[in-house]
Amino acid sequence: MIPTDDPSEVETRLSMSIAEAMLTQRQLRRVKPDPIDDHIVMRCVELALEAPTGSNKQNWEFVIVKDRAVKARLAAQYRLAWALYRGLARRRTEAQPPKIQKSVEWQIDHFEEIPVLVVCCLRGGYRVPFLPQLPITASSHYGSIYPSVQNLLLAARCVGLGGALITMPLLSNAVARHILKLPLSVEPCCIVTLGWPKGHYGRKSRKSVGAVIHLDQYGQQPWRTLTR
Repeated sequence: MIPTDDPSEVETRLSMSIAEAMLTQRQLRRVKPDPIDDHIVMRCVELALEAPTGSNKQNWEFVIVKDRAVKARLAAQYRLAWALYRGLARRRTEAQPPKIQKSVEWQIDHFEEIPVLVVCCLRGGYRVPFLPQLPITASSHYGSIYPSVQNLLLAARCVGLGGALITMPLLSNAVARHILKLPLSVEPCCIVTLGWPKGHYGRKSRKSVGAVIHLDQYGQQPWRTLTR
């Protein structure tokens, strides 16, 4: 899809059917260094805000990073996290498929060149003093950011931007807060990278729906033989 700064063309692209957007969405890490007009980024984030949040608190915050020096500091954290991950994966024989690994390494090597990083954050925490920290508490908390992240990624796909959800640059919450000058009340949760893609969107290889659905209890799969 040809890059555009024309607001009317952006709105036309956003009229893509939701089914087409979901069927063709994929992680596009390789992007061009060409700038993205601010109004396109604002429009994508505006659509991200339409997602539901817990108790309708609307407690998201989004830090748009375009400064190369800030990106470089986040890149240093990304490279450290990747080195740690690769070392652990080798010991556990859990290395990523070569194609994905090359894509991630390209993104790490060119991180400072990515035009826009959207750091998706939440205000407020899930840790309650003197109470045990149950997994469901964290799950409920982060459930307020990831629906908006998916909206952001779908909006990016519609307008033709390459987008990818990553978390490794946030290896250290404290370091990320320092880099982005976030108050303690705001937690960085993930980053969406945006740029005009070098690759393209398209259909992906996916498991059949029957292979992942269980009826009433795990292991009961009456639709296992269904194919796509």
